[in-house]
Amino acid sequence: MAHALRLAARGMGATWPNPSVGCVIVKDGAIIGRGWTQPGGRPHAEVRALAQAGRGAAGATAYVTLEPCAHHGHTPPCAEALIAAGVARVVTALTDPDPRVSGRGHAMLRAAGVEVTEGVGTAGAARVTAGFLKRVTRGLPFVTLKLATTLDGRIATASGESRWITGPEARAHGHLLRLTHDAVLVGSGTACADDPDLTIRAFGTARQPLRIVLDSRLRHTPDSRLGRTARDLPVWLLHGPDAPAAARQAWAATGARLLEVTTGPEGHIDPTAALSRLAGEGLTRILCEGGGTLAAALIGAGLVDDLALYQAGCLIGADGTPALARLGLSHLADAPHLRLRETRRLGPDTLSLWSI
Repeated sequence: MAHALRLAARGMGATWPNPSVGCVIVKDGAIIGRGWTQPGGRPHAEVRALAQAGRGAAGATAYVTLEPCAHHGHTPPCAEALIAAGVARVVTALTDPDPRVSGRGHAMLRAAGVEVTEGVGTAGAARVTAGFLKRVTRGLPFVTLKLATTLDGRIATASGESRWITGPEARAHGHLLRLTHDAVLVGSGTACADDPDLTIRAFGTARQPLRIVLDSRLRHTPDSRLGRTARDLPVWLLHGPDAPAAARQAWAATGARLLEVTTGPEGHIDPTAALSRLAGEGLTRILCEGGGTLAAALIGAGLVDDLALYQAGCLIGADGTPALARLGLSHLADAPHLRLRETRRLGPDTLSLWSI
């Protein structure tokens, strides 16, 4: 199962709206087939592993990180494929919460005489599948907030200079983080100030994340890196109902997709409504690389699941731009408390990964 989980992790960021699943088929103490969900969500992991195992799958044990599907969608049920291949035993980590499956895959296997063992490697599978699980059960994507700061928590000087606070090793790791998410999200302030392209450039990969801007009034210009590349690499803009018609038309002409969402009393996009809309579009894992305003809004709304904090060994001082805007806290007891999962050194910088 540990190997199946490592295989499942290979598909993170590439399989939405489907989960990334790993499957390992074992017979007589040897691995005879393995697979993971392919880009776009199909073929499924079990189908790939069974194709590799061939006739040897008869009488074998299949280790699967998520309950095999039991419904007909774009592909036949994986539970049926395992039964047809003659697999004798299936070991799973998680029950699929999707109402179309949710126990039916396990029941189908048992009804066909296949031995089923559940709950092996549950914690690891929940981590790999967190985005899919959250989208199905709560209607929201899994959100990782990325911050690159000085030791005193600043992301830019008083003049706005921010390139580069962290070194090349940390920036390369940031691109790796993009690779494991379906989409990269920024606010209009970051988009206007930095003119980012939000692509992966460090690994020579052909796959790129979806690029999303929260921009209630569509202030970001279509004559930007995002606008000029929208036909080649998808760009979505979430805007409010009061976004000017001319700006909507100009962005639509670039090939970007525009999604209207509700705004709050001050005209800012409601972060919960925005993420709910993105989950409704099938997104499961979103990396937020926005500035302090968006970061604070997401934290304040309880929408952040993980924090990836890159810190450089330099100091800017109180006149620099803080990593987080105001959270409006009066009592220390109300402050969000995070759990440290991992720390590592990246060249001269450090990375700490936190769960909220």
